[in-house]
Amino acid sequence: MPRSIWSGAISFGLVTVPIHVVGATEDHSIRFHRYHLADQGRIRTRKVCELEDREVGSDEIGKGYELATSQIVPITDEDLRELPLPTARAIEIVAFVPLASVDPIRIGDGYYLQPDGQVAAKPYKLLRQALARSSKVAVARYAWSGRERLGLLRVRGEAIVLHAMRWPDEIRDPSSLTPPPVEVSEEEIEGALALMDTMTRDDLEGDEFRDTYTEAVAELIEAKREHRRPETVPEPEERPGQVLDLMAALQQSVSKAKESRGEGDHAEGDHAEVRELPGRKKKAPAGKTPGAGGAAKKPAGEKPTGGRATGGKATSKKAAPKKETSKSTAGKKTAAKEPAGKKATTRRPRSA
Repeated sequence: MPRSIWSGAISFGLVTVPIHVVGATEDHSIRFHRYHLADQGRIRTRKVCELEDREVGSDEIGKGYELATSQIVPITDEDLRELPLPTARAIEIVAFVPLASVDPIRIGDGYYLQPDGQVAAKPYKLLRQALARSSKVAVARYAWSGRERLGLLRVRGEAIVLHAMRWPDEIRDPSSLTPPPVEVSEEEIEGALALMDTMTRDDLEGDEFRDTYTEAVAELIEAKREHRRPETVPEPEERPGQVLDLMAALQQSVSKAKESRGEGDHAEGDHAEVRELPGRKKKAPAGKTPGAGGAAKKPAGEKPTGGRATGGKATSKKAAPKKETSKSTAGKKTAAKEPAGKKATTRRPRSA
């Protein structure tokens, strides 16, 4: 467990819980030093007094507030500890709110609150169980590093976590960054929701949430230490700079998301259905409708040179004498045409 950063107590009404504050997170970033290229000498930042033009140690350095260029008001750590604030040595809970009511942009770094001794065990557990059962978080005030702050207390496992919070006036107004007015269709919203469904996860575990940059830097350092070339990284897939068809981009994104989750067959089927033009399937059976001219026109469309002329002559020769008959012989006219169609189709195989 890391060292204690701050010691005090949680003030919960008339209940006091002595605690230690310890870091809840770690920074695994790789740090670089500055060095002289000519001889690899380390480049350091030294603290120099501007008046005496000499380097000074930490025991000679204090802090103060600059009123003017030549006037500084010195402030000591003891002065800050003696400030008349109830939050100087306590984390004072002032309200309990639903977590959804807190804008995440106001939430900062997290710290574990550790109970200080056996006397703090019971009130600590009481507060933790009350927070867990209420499904709420506590908003508190406390003073660290020369200023009063807001904090958010929540439950994580068996521990209570304190998140630093920003004051409302520390959040910049985003109104100047909003895009110009545009219209978004219902189909585009549904497409975005479909993409969100395909990308929904139950947890944040997996290769997608691994720090690949730090791993690549570590591999680069190791390769240079061993005087070998580092592994080459494949070029990233080029993406268009401008989205011309938003719906097409959403549909393609859904297909890729499904393929990445092992649903390639479904993704291909969905993609084929989306690309299908409406009405294309209906045009094929339209030419097959039964009628006097339908059967003769289909073979004529397949071979416009020979079939059309032959079919046309055969029909006209047999239809001419039938015109002199009465309307009661119309059925014989149709029957006479059917053999003509059969003769035409036996000359070549039907195409699918």
